[in-house]
Amino acid sequence: MSLTTYHARRGQIETYFDRTAAAAWATLTSDAPVGRIRTTVRAGRDRMRATLLSWLPQNLHGMRILDAGCGTGALAVEAARRGAEVVGIDLSPTLVDLARTRLPVDVAERIDLRSGDMLDPALGHFDHVVAMDSIIHYQTEDAVHALAQLAQRTSGSIVFTFAPRTPLLAAMISVGRLFPRGDRAPWLEPMAEEKIAALMAANTALDAWACGRTQRVSSGFYKSQAMEWTRR
Repeated sequence: MSLTTYHARRGQIETYFDRTAAAAWATLTSDAPVGRIRTTVRAGRDRMRATLLSWLPQNLHGMRILDAGCGTGALAVEAARRGAEVVGIDLSPTLVDLARTRLPVDVAERIDLRSGDMLDPALGHFDHVVAMDSIIHYQTEDAVHALAQLAQRTSGSIVFTFAPRTPLLAAMISVGRLFPRGDRAPWLEPMAEEKIAALMAANTALDAWACGRTQRVSSGFYKSQAMEWTRR
């Protein structure tokens, strides 16, 4: 992975979510009324979050979870309610600050919210890592390399999402580029499941890991696929 490419892309993502779209993202992740398109995106994200959580053990007591790209903290809250100690990290300080204001009192002590890079080794080791919609703006090679770095500090599983490479999604991305800049995120980088698996098999850091379940969620403009990696 080119660190220059990774850091440049990371900077674009941070700028978008922390400045350009922070207010829109705060609304999308709340119960406030939104337009038709964002309603489908909200529903899709809810379904995807539920899918990823369903792939983790039901009882998370005694486990440490990394919510990589935690946004406003919805997944971190659900994991903490199942007993986990959660580290939630996001590139956007603005969204992390918002997440802190939304923390329910009953789980606040079990959630450590930070702004920064999900690959920071200082975050420590984890039983499970969840990366929901946090690698979707990176090229496949960069995304797999990033996940491989997380795997070195994970003992159980990594569950993540990517934008599936389909003709329909490609067309929707093209349409999305016509939206005003404030209404759209940095370009998605569609990925093929087969290429992810091939890059995973070729990465010696992932020799102890295997592909597990996959599940696609489609809800209007939200098209995403979940994948599970587990230690053998």
